[in-house]
Amino acid sequence: MALKILLAQFNFLVGDIEGNCEKILSCIHDAREKHNVNCVVFSELALIGYPPEDLLFREKINLRIHKAVQRLIGASTGVTIIVGAPWESESALYNAALIIQNGCIKDIYFKAALPNYNVFDEKRYFSSGEDACVVEVGDINLGITICEDIWLAEPVRLSKQAGAEVIVNINASPFHVGKQKQREETLSKRIKENSLPILYVNQVGGQDELVFDGASFVLDKNGNKIAQAKPCAEDGILLEIDSKTKFITPILSALDNYQENNLAMTYQVLMYGLREYINKNNFNGGVIGLSGGIDSALVLALAVDALGAGKVHAVMMPSKYTSNMSLQDAQQLATNLNVKYSVIKIDPLVTAFENSLASLFEGIEKDTTEENIQARIRGVLLMAISNKFGNMVISTGNKSEMAVGYATLYGDMAGGFAPLKDVPKMLVYELSRYRNSIGKVIPERIIERPPSAELAPDQIDEDSLPPYEILDQILELFIEQDVSRDEIIAKGFDKEEVSRVIKMVFQNEYKRRQAPPGVKITQRAFGKDRRYPITSGAIKYLQEK
Repeated sequence: MALKILLAQFNFLVGDIEGNCEKILSCIHDAREKHNVNCVVFSELALIGYPPEDLLFREKINLRIHKAVQRLIGASTGVTIIVGAPWESESALYNAALIIQNGCIKDIYFKAALPNYNVFDEKRYFSSGEDACVVEVGDINLGITICEDIWLAEPVRLSKQAGAEVIVNINASPFHVGKQKQREETLSKRIKENSLPILYVNQVGGQDELVFDGASFVLDKNGNKIAQAKPCAEDGILLEIDSKTKFITPILSALDNYQENNLAMTYQVLMYGLREYINKNNFNGGVIGLSGGIDSALVLALAVDALGAGKVHAVMMPSKYTSNMSLQDAQQLATNLNVKYSVIKIDPLVTAFENSLASLFEGIEKDTTEENIQARIRGVLLMAISNKFGNMVISTGNKSEMAVGYATLYGDMAGGFAPLKDVPKMLVYELSRYRNSIGKVIPERIIERPPSAELAPDQIDEDSLPPYEILDQILELFIEQDVSRDEIIAKGFDKEEVSRVIKMVFQNEYKRRQAPPGVKITQRAFGKDRRYPITSGAIKYLQEK
């Protein structure tokens, strides 16, 4: 006899316990009716979605979870359901996997390893479990683990000691570049230590700045990948496990079509995260301020790929400093992508602002104040269009700019979502070339010309910043790798330049706190992934040491 098991990679909406339950019930029904499945496995905290954050503190959450679980119990005749949910036991809350079988909860596993770093805050909400959980399903002993458990040796070792023959690991594991390779290498270590196959089930979907890329997979007891689900899509892996030999046979899997390419995957994740944010927050589409520069060009391409051309509105807002080249390139890009394109000249509005402030600013030299007024006028216009038509303003700033504050608060930082927020400038160029390799939509001149905010005569970014090739390297070392100032200098970077960049990073924390969320793609993104105080005396020590 063989155990037929479905690993269900689904997109759950945080807080929508009833809707998530309906999705789970529908999957169970289809799995049983269409594939005669004995067991269906869902992802970590599937019933409430991940991460639920402080929703877990709401009084009625526990009652809603119990009502949903009762519905799953009623659907469990002839099928075992393994599903993630928050679960209260003896006045403590746990990140749990419920094993529901033949009209009852057969067992419950409480997650042992609670991550409390980067984007994770599980110790704020959950208590740690201590015991292994091994459940017999179809004459096979399944050892149940949850996400972080698999990154440590002890939980799997305890499962094997308790009699596990196959490890089931349910996850809500967010994407960053290279994450899938890390997952597979980690699971390979557990397999070498225990000689047990591992079924890895991951959540899929966008949740604020996090993208759960799915890409669930199965490794046999020799560490060979034998099944793979699609990334960034709801999918399933259907398996048969022989009860005597424990040999696993994939029946349904996307393994043959799966090719890991970091650049292609990054583009897909950015597109997916943008689509998820707009759709889950019920916007009609997106509106983008198009400048003729590379950042807004890439964002427009992402938006069209994510939402469709009919749901994207591009708005060019030229001033007297906007070059004809920018106007031509923006028009060509909008034409190539077949989007609605509007031009609103801002010179009359700039004049009105300057006249209103003239008496107050009399006798004071012009500076970045006048430049920022232009950016803020554009922000107001975009927000007005958003209000009128229900399209979210998609911000176009990149990680390099956000890091050093090369952006205008309430101007080009205005918006609901910033898909490039965690994308360094040099990667913007790579992604733009990648997009053109699929279909050439971004005019080559946009990619080749020096970047400029065009807020002053003959302005280019390098007037205010180090070359992006240098800046991005310094920022990666300091922000993502926590390398000290002196260590960065020792790698060959200019002392004054490093000090200036670090100072800009800290001085502009207040701006980043007011920036829209954006897709996390690196190992240290701005937002909940990197938490520094706005008011801090640490900068003088970080510069000196």
